[in-house]
Amino acid sequence: MTNAPDFNLRDALDATRGWDDDTIELDDELLEPDAPFDESGYADDGDYDDADPEELTLGAQELAERHALRRVASLRTELEDITEVEYRQLRLEKVVLVGVWTEGSVTDAENSMAELALLAETAGSEVLEAVFQRRQKPDPATYIGRGKVEAIREIVQATGADTVICDGELAPSQLRNLEDKIKVKVVDRTALILDIFAQHAKSKEGQAQVELAQLQYMKQRLRGWGGNLSRQAGGRAAGGEGIGGRGPGETKIETDRRRINTKIAKLRRELKEMRGTREVKRQSRRRNHVPSVAIAGYTNAGKSSLLNRLTDAGVLVEDALFATLDPTTRRTTTSDGRVYTMSDTVGFVRHLPHDLVEAFRSTLEEVADADLLLHVVDGSHPDPEGQIAAVREVLAEIGATKVPEIIVVNKADAADPLVIDRLRRREPHSVVVSAKTGAGIEEALRTIESELPRPQVEFDVLLPYERGDLVNRIHQEAEIGSMEHTGDGTLVVGRANADLAGELEAYAR
Repeated sequence: MTNAPDFNLRDALDATRGWDDDTIELDDELLEPDAPFDESGYADDGDYDDADPEELTLGAQELAERHALRRVASLRTELEDITEVEYRQLRLEKVVLVGVWTEGSVTDAENSMAELALLAETAGSEVLEAVFQRRQKPDPATYIGRGKVEAIREIVQATGADTVICDGELAPSQLRNLEDKIKVKVVDRTALILDIFAQHAKSKEGQAQVELAQLQYMKQRLRGWGGNLSRQAGGRAAGGEGIGGRGPGETKIETDRRRINTKIAKLRRELKEMRGTREVKRQSRRRNHVPSVAIAGYTNAGKSSLLNRLTDAGVLVEDALFATLDPTTRRTTTSDGRVYTMSDTVGFVRHLPHDLVEAFRSTLEEVADADLLLHVVDGSHPDPEGQIAAVREVLAEIGATKVPEIIVVNKADAADPLVIDRLRRREPHSVVVSAKTGAGIEEALRTIESELPRPQVEFDVLLPYERGDLVNRIHQEAEIGSMEHTGDGTLVVGRANADLAGELEAYAR
């Protein structure tokens, strides 16, 4: 592309995913299922075909179901009528990626395009070409400029692509102008991420959140088909008003917009009810003084794998962007018996659509309300510092900047030791682990236990043996300094929360 830096998509993907040339050239291999999981939720060299479904963990079963439905390579999505774009489900296949580089270095631009390629692949498409150009700001009419539109059209015709994906959020007019000139479907980064979320959401709440974000996005991008579709409000249609009651009525686009607004209002009511249920659970944990740990981080950084290692949760693990959308909470204990919860959350990404942040706000509040945040970073990524900055930007948007944070540098088995040293110097309060091999997990657990909120009230009590219920609560909620069983009862010294300390006061020595 004229005046654009050379960009080798193959090299960028190799650097990001570690693919070899054979994997890139053989498209059929990309459609094969990844390795299944063993009992701990991690991949092994077995085969799903011979596995008993009852022996698979829940996460392994979900992964098998997800890979059982793959796109058919012979399908095409060429548009017969360009005006139907906004009303058709996104079914990406052969795509060309287009980016505009406005700031940062060439490396930053290449990393952004490589990430866009992974997003497109996750959505089920095959990337044929990727081009980007340097501009002070995107063109307000066509995003890439009138001259570059013709170049993109030639690339689309030469490669046989049926979709163009732009690395940015396009205005409705930009989308319309590009589609009219290139003559294929044009999708922006926001629509691509929404499509991935729609594919991966499984819970009722997750599906409602994604649908809400999609409708908010679609409402601004509706396109009408002309005045011949306007609705007349006369005669019986006007409630019997007859002569004098026939006005122009609603056009098709107005009817669609009204229906979308009605659906958005309904989804918000449903999500408000679901939010109430989630809040009741959080209040129950607060009432019982159960500390909570939230795992957050960039998409595909290994958050679910880390949760499996730390709690034996057995949740879905897949080497794909946004594999986890529905939060998972597991109850676990420290080495000294204190109970706490650990929650896996949706991954973040650069330029995460604002509509998604708003739609998933009730879910993301799990992070803001946590007592401790595990910020997982992919140590093998070309730009881990950029991932950290992107995640912290979203954390600031949801009001989670005051939550104590531990940086967990994951994938140490595949990361460059120099990169890990650089991250450790940049983030002193960090640990290095490999959720795949288990390296560093014990250190991570010790760090988590040391950072959990500790009870504030000291106690020294002699509990009669018939109060075993209090001894059990001390094990679960308190920090035990010493415990001794005597002829008169159980001597316990330690620290507890105010509620439990109040109940123990009657047995103080």
